[in-house]
Amino acid sequence: MAFIEVRQDRAGPDVFKIFAYAIAPMDEVQECHMVASGFDYLIKVRVADMAAYRAFLGDKFSSIASVAQTHTYMAMEEVKSTAAIPVPVR
Repeated sequence: MAFIEVRQDRAGPDVFKIFAYAIAPMDEVQECHMVASGFDYLIKVRVADMAAYRAFLGDKFSSIASVAQTHTYMAMEEVKSTAAIPVPVR
């Protein structure tokens, strides 16, 4: 599992739509969030190994023209993962 910070080379509705359209069919991408921070998107990717990640980055992800910079964080261990949403008690 890897988390990728993505910084676009420019901003605007058209650039955001193009990025979303490009990322949507990528099976390796489990989550993609536009964030308010020093970068534009945070992406969660699952691949078999580092060779598969390198292939994903080089063959698929790098084809998105508006991507200016990425930083990747490889997960060493998944401590907790859940999709449950706590329901508040009233």
